Amino acid sequence: MAQRRMFSKKIVETDFFMEMSPTAKLLYFYLNMSADDDGFVGNPKTIKLISGATDDDLKILIAKQFIIPFDSGVVVIKDWKIHNYIRKDTYNSTVYKFEKSQLLDDDNGAYILNENEPSTGRPREVDTGKDRLGKDRLGKDNNTMSDKSDDVIPYSEIISYLNEKTGRSFRTTEAHKRFIKARWNEDYKLDDFKRVVDNKVADWTGKTINGQPAEKYLQPSTLFGTKFDNYLNQAPMHQEQAQPYDDLGLPF
Repeated sequence: MAQRRMFSKKIVETDFFMEMSPTAKLLYFYLNMSADDDGFVGNPKTIKLISGATDDDLKILIAKQFIIPFDSGVVVIKDWKIHNYIRKDTYNSTVYKFEKSQLLDDDNGAYILNENEPSTGRPREVDTGKDRLGKDRLGKDNNTMSDKSDDVIPYSEIISYLNEKTGRSFRTTEAHKRFIKARWNEDYKLDDFKRVVDNKVADWTGKTINGQPAEKYLQPSTLFGTKFDNYLNQAPMHQEQAQPYDDLGLPF
């Protein structure tokens, strides 16, 4: 296993990451340092004790989807491949083969759950009740992912509307459906998805982040992620109001 680990600014220098408590952030760094070459950590509770973090810090990382937990007690760093590139001559494959088989890569290279896999051995649900830690209701996505049938969720219509407004060609993939389903299970409706698309197309068109066109963030993983409610309730901007700036407060 490689002895050095890297951290991407795309993850650890965002508002989404910095909103966490200092101990939660420290636990995240410790978990990354202890992970194998595929990003898996077999003893997260031990790492929690070593770092001086608490159970709530671990729950925050799960709720914010910085790590994915499994029934076996193993966790995986969701953005591992964004952080690290392991040379082939030093790479050692994880021993957690079954857990790895439950994962896919999203458009950005982050791990996501494979919704087509059977339920046995799938990452565990986190029951954290209605408690709030900071600004987040823990377990909000994890506890609702299977609440509603796919038959009632208009995945294709939502993706088609996004493509129409952005000129993109996104497909209705399992990765994209996962974000849509999480929001749909929070009782958002088709019109809410369309409004988010309209708001962010107006807001981000013609703007930049770190010198790159902001339009590239007009994608399902960003628009339909955990800042969905903020995007939905923002005051819509007209294009003539838009001014280029470098900090969009993106969640990654």
